[in-house]
Amino acid sequence: MSIRSLLFLGLSCAVARAESEAELAARARAVHERLMVLDTHLDTPANLKIPGWDILQEHAMAVDGTQVDYPRMRAGGLDGGFWAIFTAQGPLTPEGRARARDAALLTALRIHKMVAAHPAEFELALKADDAARIAAAGKRIVYVSIENAYPIGQDLTLVKTFYDLGVRVLSPVHVLHNDLADSGSDSKPKPWGGLSPLGKQLVAECNRLGILLDASHASDEVLDQMMALSKTPIILTHSGVSAVFKHPRNIDDDRLRRLAASGGVIQMNALSAYLVDTPPNPDRNKAMGEMEARYTGRGELSPEMDQQRRRERREIMAKFPVRRATFDDFMAQVLHALKVVGPQHVGFGADWDGGGGVIGMEDVASYGKVTEALLKAGYSEQDLAAIWGGNALRVLRAAEDYAAKVRAAEPAKRGT
Repeated sequence: MSIRSLLFLGLSCAVARAESEAELAARARAVHERLMVLDTHLDTPANLKIPGWDILQEHAMAVDGTQVDYPRMRAGGLDGGFWAIFTAQGPLTPEGRARARDAALLTALRIHKMVAAHPAEFELALKADDAARIAAAGKRIVYVSIENAYPIGQDLTLVKTFYDLGVRVLSPVHVLHNDLADSGSDSKPKPWGGLSPLGKQLVAECNRLGILLDASHASDEVLDQMMALSKTPIILTHSGVSAVFKHPRNIDDDRLRRLAASGGVIQMNALSAYLVDTPPNPDRNKAMGEMEARYTGRGELSPEMDQQRRRERREIMAKFPVRRATFDDFMAQVLHALKVVGPQHVGFGADWDGGGGVIGMEDVASYGKVTEALLKAGYSEQDLAAIWGGNALRVLRAAEDYAAKVRAAEPAKRGT
């Protein structure tokens, strides 16, 4: 064969590959649009108090640091998800708990206000079956979750209060130990060895009401105890796997298999510190600690103060840049979890607006890349339907069904 023929053959193969990639991209977009795409951890409610920030306007990560809005949800095919009431851990005092409670209630009200202000674009979802109806109407789905039950404090009657406000997923703890559970990230000695006595009561109360339990951020012992105590499967709304990158926030393969065996689901996050090694930077840590100390303990920050805190944080991160994970790093986590437990026990909770996002997937507008990568890896549209929303809705439905059985049995018990 002549050199010219070889060159022509090589060029033809390259063109064929390009066409194949283009066809895959087109097929992936079509599949992505047919699926119900849910993310189980959106920290976007924090943006609702930014002065002048409008959920209906398209924003840019590079400009204001936000990653979710209505136009970008449409661009990324994101039908909705679980919008988090996040409360940073503060002092375990009556005053600290009261401030946390009030801050969480205000966040819940902001979510309701957003939905009420834009009824053509958003709708509150209270049951698993609501998602399909809302999506069919062309609206974005708004489930409500609690990240860190610090606002519950020592008053479990507040669980029902938040349930009535729409909360359907709850995690007991964040990055510091609290009244309810040990954190997986706190460097201080673990006070409870898992769940506190009150935390165990919290599990029972969430089961009774039909609130799905979330073990993200919790210690391994908390995860073990929640799986043992809960009458329904649990979820990790935004976690990773330690086999790919060892971090206290990530779950080992043995626990991942037990989570799946109990019917639970892991939703993969996209926060760099949990995906790749981010070497410590004492200067950055000092600056960040001093900045956070100026705002911690103030309760609900005014919009102006919150905007100032965000601006200072961006300035510190620009001055002391942190290594960022890539899309390939993120997909390595996803593909490992799928290999270990299969597509019936994996989903996505990227931690948008809470630190998530990787190079190559900066905001929700780029979520279609994930579907393309999964199709390329050999997963079917049926698999993707489970991964993108079916699995999360399944465990939410299990929580609802158990609570319905409890309610049905209560009149009989009262009559005996």
